Amino acid sequence: MKTLVPAVAVWGKTAPSHSITAVMITDDQQTIVTGSQEGQICLWDLSSDLKISSKEILFGHTASVTCLAKARE
Repeated sequence: MKTLVPAVAVWGKTAPSHSITAVMITDDQQTIVTGSQEGQICLWDLSSDLKISSKEILFGHTASVTCLAKARE
């Protein structure tokens, strides 16, 4: 049985072009990482005044990214 995960737009007037299914913020709170229903992982810069700008898009997954985790040092 396939579980459907609803997509949510998490910021402002203009949502990203992909359907976000997972969100993580780095320990330094300067980067947001999102996973998408389309299989992309996106990195976003978060400024001190809470402005978000795109940084990188990682391609390669063939299925939805529904969970993100950080590796230990």
